[in-house]
Amino acid sequence: MNGYYVPVGVESIEPDLFPDVALYLRSGGNYVLYKSHGRNFSKQDAVRLMANSIDFLYVSPSDMEVITKYLEENAERLLQSDQFDGRTKGKIIYQTSINFVGDIFQNPKKVGDVDRSKKLMENLLLYLSSDRDALSSLETVMTHNYHTFVHSLQVTALSVLMHAEAYSLAHDELVDVGIGTLLHDFGKTFTPQQILNKTGKLTEDEIAIIKRHPEEGYHYLKENTRLNEISLAIVRDHHERVNGNGYPRGLKRTEISRSAQVGGLCDVYCTLTIDRTGGKALPPYLTIQVMRQEMKDAFDARLLGILEGLTCTEEAQQLVL
Repeated sequence: MNGYYVPVGVESIEPDLFPDVALYLRSGGNYVLYKSHGRNFSKQDAVRLMANSIDFLYVSPSDMEVITKYLEENAERLLQSDQFDGRTKGKIIYQTSINFVGDIFQNPKKVGDVDRSKKLMENLLLYLSSDRDALSSLETVMTHNYHTFVHSLQVTALSVLMHAEAYSLAHDELVDVGIGTLLHDFGKTFTPQQILNKTGKLTEDEIAIIKRHPEEGYHYLKENTRLNEISLAIVRDHHERVNGNGYPRGLKRTEISRSAQVGGLCDVYCTLTIDRTGGKALPPYLTIQVMRQEMKDAFDARLLGILEGLTCTEEAQQLVL
């Protein structure tokens, strides 16, 4: 990933097993060398860093493949370990997932490895099912900015929990839902970076280019992977709205698959609750209010109610009343 340093949770670094890579501290927008190649990371390092409230170290882009391979090979073992609490396991699934998404977005041909996607999703489901507070634990360790990688993980975790609440899905179908949601913005790999990163107002032509990403992602994945229609429909239709005002095809209600409806709902919710270009994060209860009132009839009322139940505390709901 060009210029993107990979986060690694300090608590999850195992001195005897972790790859020999340089580790960096993040200071503002800069990365400062903490451990060079050839020096072991010790338990004393971990104690010292955590005592200073440093939760993450970072690996440089040049070591991306090494660290991603290590995390994906060891995630299941780490998630099943009794030595880590829910928050630490949240860090593990967070770093494993965003590294995977970043790798796929930078190297689109790798998306054809469906077994790798399924393994990642199995680990995410393992984490979400093991801790009733998994979503809140995961949210506390996520970087609060609008990196596509982080956003994809947020949408996926919330979508999986919503599907579990709203529908009685078989495990395999839940995996398909998770993969489709994790890759819902894959089409943006074909959108020029200068448009995606633009801070000013987009022109009509630029908006039209961005709106191509659902179908571009769908067609690439359909032609180059073994993903099924459950996953593919989420990629293509997550910007459709039940009132017919979405894109790319202007579908309505039952024309949109239930998983694409849930994915689209979670996509909007996660976009509004995280800092992004052109806007600060909204609290959950206010986000639901905006979606219900300012985006009237865009979403299924039952699904919106389930989303509210999952994301809004009783105290927050009282503030709205």
